[in-house]
Amino acid sequence: MSENEKIDEQLVEDMKVSLEECSPELRQVVAFEKVPEELLDMLISVYNVSETSSREAWDAMPASAQNVLDNFEQFHALVALSQSYSGVDFLGELQDTELPDHLSADEQEEYKAVLLDKVLHNCVKDLCKQLKQARRNPPMKREFQEIFKK
Repeated sequence: MSENEKIDEQLVEDMKVSLEECSPELRQVVAFEKVPEELLDMLISVYNVSETSSREAWDAMPASAQNVLDNFEQFHALVALSQSYSGVDFLGELQDTELPDHLSADEQEEYKAVLLDKVLHNCVKDLCKQLKQARRNPPMKREFQEIFKK
């Protein structure tokens, strides 16, 4: 292994955040949903970068929908999980998708990025919609709350 490869490998290792360093809410979601080890790095990365968009969605929701959960951190953990699974599914499907030949390589990458962004945005919208439904549906509300019981 060259010196540059060793440095790159060390940088990647230094950037990794362990689950223990994340919020208790994210750890509860991981344990409850039995998230596979292979998905943890992606989940933690998504969790770390999605806070701003999650906060915006949380703040825009009616208080009655927010009250289905105890706090924003629970919502944020659920968003990150949903986005991680959806992102993996989308990227897997994208591998088999033929993109138009008239698009340059840069345009194809931009197209993929826009589609992925839409998928991730839809995860947030779907969770907000589910929370709004759960406020009037006691069994659904209990399902959400069950995740965070200790």
